[in-house]
Amino acid sequence: MIFLKSGRDLEAMRQACAVANTVLDDVCQWVKPGVTTREVDQYAAEIIKSYGAKSAFLGYQKYPCHACLSVNEQVVHGLAGDLVLQYGDLLSIDVGVVLKGFIGDNARTIPIGGCDLENQKLMDVTKSALYEGIAKAVVGNRVVDISTAIQNFVETNNFGVVREFVGHGVGRSMHEEPQVPNYVDGKSSPKLRAGMTLAIEPMVNMGSPEVKVLKDGWTVVTKDGLPSAHFEHTILITESKPEILTCREKMALN
Repeated sequence: MIFLKSGRDLEAMRQACAVANTVLDDVCQWVKPGVTTREVDQYAAEIIKSYGAKSAFLGYQKYPCHACLSVNEQVVHGLAGDLVLQYGDLLSIDVGVVLKGFIGDNARTIPIGGCDLENQKLMDVTKSALYEGIAKAVVGNRVVDISTAIQNFVETNNFGVVREFVGHGVGRSMHEEPQVPNYVDGKSSPKLRAGMTLAIEPMVNMGSPEVKVLKDGWTVVTKDGLPSAHFEHTILITESKPEILTCREKMALN
């Protein structure tokens, strides 16, 4: 079932998304070479708590961390630990929060200190692919129009689109219908309606799109060991253009 958001529910979700975006911004500004991913996770936990929110990830299907922190060849669901971030690393930070019963979900890949031109292009293409997909999130289109836009942009730039993990509806639950693939999967595709809230999140690999899950049961890595990037926004479909809920000015919450 696809849940449409309006009224007080939508306003609560806007606030959850604003907090998620604020936390992500703060973490991205705080991270620097020499810190561990555990320290990054602890910092994210402090910021989330300061807004009266909770991590949407901690404990979800027994996930043990407050944020998903994935480094270099790690695609998504990386675990915080003793890994020390080095200059030139790529760090994908995925932050989800629960506030007033609703979830805000967003992600971004950043370079630690700086990076080479090839890694910068990977991040730029992934971010642009996200906005290509968002532009198609309008009433009258179908989910597959979002998927087509993302896949075409990524593959035109000679990168690989991950198939095993996709975007999704989001609201009171982390994963609601519909699924939002970053590629055309050939399945039946729902029409987009005003009030739908979607987490659109291209995961793009430098090389092959193939991935595998490590023995920890969580961390997804590229099979060829090349870097990956991940960008995500939670968006609202309106009667006109899409509203990016996780791209708002920082706000004071009641």
